[in-house]
Amino acid sequence: MTFWSMAFKWKWVTAEALKGAVKTEANPFGEITPDEYEEITNVKYEV
Repeated sequence: MTFWSMAFKWKWVTAEALKGAVKTEANPFGEITPDEYEEITNVKYEV
């Protein structure tokens, strides 16, 4: 999660693009959980 936190903080990735890194049933290879997404972006994860 540290990498994605830094990437978002320094605007290397947008909140919308970061959704691609979230582990879900549709994306089982994601690197962060929906809760971590919310912690990083302060936006509730919604598909």
